[in-house]
Parts: sequence; C-alpha cells; structure tokens
Amino acid sequence: MKYISTRGQSPALSFSEILLGGLAPDGGLYLPETYPQFSDADLSVMRGMNYADLAFAILSRLIDDISSTDLKAIIDKTYRADVYSFTRSGQNAADITPTVKLEHDLYLLSLSNGPTLAFKDMAMQLLGNLFEYVLVKTGSTTNILGATSGDTGSAAEYAMRGKKGVRVFMLSPHKKMSRFQTAQMFSLQDENIFNIAVNGVFDDCQDMVKAVSNDAAFKAQYKIGAVNSINWGRIVAQVVYYFKGYFAVTENNAQKVSFAVPSGNFGNVCAGHIARMVGLPIDKLVVATNENDVLDEFFKTGVYRPRGSANTYHTSSPSMDISKASNFERFVFDLVGRDSAKVRELWARVDKGGAFDIKHLMPKLADYGFVSGSSNHTNRMQTIRESKAKYDVVIDTHTADGLKVAMEYKQENTPMVVLETALPAKFEDALVEALGEIPPRPECLKGIELLPQKFKVMDVDVAAIKDFIVKNT
Repeated sequence: MKYISTRGQSPALSFSEILLGGLAPDGGLYLPETYPQFSDADLSVMRGMNYADLAFAILSRLIDDISSTDLKAIIDKTYRADVYSFTRSGQNAADITPTVKLEHDLYLLSLSNGPTLAFKDMAMQLLGNLFEYVLVKTGSTTNILGATSGDTGSAAEYAMRGKKGVRVFMLSPHKKMSRFQTAQMFSLQDENIFNIAVNGVFDDCQDMVKAVSNDAAFKAQYKIGAVNSINWGRIVAQVVYYFKGYFAVTENNAQKVSFAVPSGNFGNVCAGHIARMVGLPIDKLVVATNENDVLDEFFKTGVYRPRGSANTYHTSSPSMDISKASNFERFVFDLVGRDSAKVRELWARVDKGGAFDIKHLMPKLADYGFVSGSSNHTNRMQTIRESKAKYDVVIDTHTADGLKVAMEYKQENTPMVVLETALPAKFEDALVEALGEIPPRPECLKGIELLPQKFKVMDVDVAAIKDFIVKNT
C-alpha cells in the first residue's frame, strides 16, 4: 500500500514513511493510491469482532509495512478497557465505543471514554504507540508540532508524554479554550511537553504549523512531525469506530446507517468518508457545524470560503471554532476525480486568503452522501436541555450541535448515529448555563484547574515559533 499527495508532486510512500511527517513535501495531504474494498463477506466476519480485532482487520489492509505480529501487538496495547474506562453508567468499558440508544433509530456513539474525555483519544493513543514503535525501530527522534482548538492538544500530549524520542510543541489560541481543556494541557509538567498559547485564534495556530512544515529544510533539520488530523495515521484510526458503530446498530449488511458528525477541521467526518469509500454501507454523512459554518456553506452552495481569523467566532463549542478545515482537501481530491492539478489550483486560492466555487460539482455530492447543517448557542443550550429531559443523557456542547443537525436529516428505518465529541465535564460553564448544574467528572480529574500550569504566551510569528523549537531541542 502506497500513499500519494493530494497535490500530486510528492513521491508515493509507505505508511511508516508518512507517519511522522503529516503534510507531504508539496503541501498536500496523503491518501491511499487506491482504497481497499471490504466485501459483504468481509463485513460478515467483522460483525462479531471486538474493537481491537476489528481495528486490526481494517488497519492491516492499509498498513503493510509493519509486520502483522507487531501491528496486532500495538493495537492490543492501545484498545484496552483500562485505557477507555470513563464510561457512562451501565456501559461496558470493554466495548471501547459503546452505543447509547436515545430513541428508535437514533443513537449516540460514545467516543469520549479515554484519558482526556474526548474522541481524539481514539486515534491519538494509537498514534502515540505507532510513533514510539517507528522511532525506536529506526533509532530516530521527532519534534511534534501541533495546533489545537481544545481537544487535540490534550489528547496528543497525554498520548506522547514520556514517549521515547518525542517532544511535543502544541500551539493553542490563548484564553479561547474551556478552563478544563486549558488545565488538561497546561498542568502537564513532563519535560517533553511544551505548550504555547498564541495571541490569536485556532486558524492562526494551524497556519503557523503549516508554515513551519512547509519549510522543508527546517522540517528536515529539526525532524518536525505532526499529530493534527492532517496526519493520515489519525484519520485511518478513526475509520474503525464507524465500522464499530455500524455493526452495533444493524443486524445485517443490507442495512444502511447515517452518521452525524460535529465538524470543524473535517478530520472526524473525513474518516467517515474513507469508511464509506472502502465499503461500509453509509447512507448520509451529516456535517454539523457551529456558528463557524464554512463547511455548511460549502455543502449547501458549492462555495468554500474560509473567513479568516478576524471573522472566526468564539463560541460555546470552541473545539469547532475553525474556519479553514485542513482535512477538507482530502475529500475535494476525491470529489474532483483525484485531479491533483485541480486541487493545487483550488488551494492556491485558499492559501492566498481566497475562496473557490465548484458548484458545478454539487450533483456529485449525492454520490458521497454528504449533507450539512449548522447550530448556534441557543440551539445547543436547548438541545442539551432536551437530551437530558427526553433521554436522561447529558451531552456536551459539540455533541449537541451534532444531535441538533442529526434531527434535521433523520429518516424512518435508517439508523442515525451521532458521534459524541467529548464528555460534558470538559465544558462545565456551558453545561451549568444549560442545566443549572455542574456535570460530573472522574474523581482523578477533580480540581485539575487548580494545578500549577506551564505554558508560554507568544504572538502570531512563525520565526518566533521556529526559534522556540530550536532553543528547546
């Protein structure tokens, strides 16, 4: 299995060769040369598997340069009940991603039982173990440079803390995450973890990460790696829980399922796109945005128009406060028939702060199952209240955006699965506003906001970020 860049000007490489780097040298994102296909017979065999075995069945078709024995050991080390133990009452941690039935044909897929209480743990824990395996095997080191709007940072840091040969430099928008998210990251005192609070918004952080990664000489000299969802390892790991969710709510492979996905950077729903492309019977992929509705605008009009940092709203679902969805390029590559020259043309406009219009391709969107909708603060407060009153299930603000939009597309006899983003404890202030009560949190995380914090505040300055990496390497 070889991987190619969406921009077509980088060589095809193996999984291990692309694992650490994130972006391709030409600035594109990696995808498989061809998508493997899971047949009806394959799905029937997979239907009864536990999570680790299912992950191996899927990932072994996409990773062929790590021995089966080693890959199985890495996966088994990752997907254990004691790692994903923060389950809701009545759930079995051994299920890893248990489902919650809300009503007929409406389900919540629990993805936030890992160490940082967010769905990012599902992929990041695997990525941490894969990184360590490859680095130890090659005798290498890496400097991870990442950007986070809240959950990616803590998930990456908890996955990489103490790992051999890894340093993490994580950029986050200063004072724009929840108090819990901030404390999860900044309270870590590990010597290989460096938190940088940027005077800007998430898109500024992401742009700086890309700028550093696009400096080929610097990237090579300081061995810059990536853990954002631009990293293919993140996406492929997330494909697994679409299969797990599908099998949990269906009885046979003739049934189709729709998934509603809270979306900011398009990574989570991109994994759904990949799952669909490899043969999972998905009906609709429902893209749910908050007030930063760039993706909703595209799926309704065919116009992709990032708003820029000055026009990015700070909302009560802050992990989705993103106006430039870095994974969107992967889907557009497939949408335009894998025409890398066309992708280069479109993203040349985006990289210059512009927009592009491909409304002539709107009829093809139906072939990929994408639909979309948006939610605002009033909507999510109401959805949180209704979920508690109607189902006795407390959800976080991002999951509320997903549930609100899911209801707009729910169809009779087609299960709708809403992907949970995080446990409510991560967004305590918003939950208090919605329900008038503090959401419960695991005992080991009580008082985390009171712990000493270690971070550095910096302006939007690529040269300063590079200098900081140099001085701490």
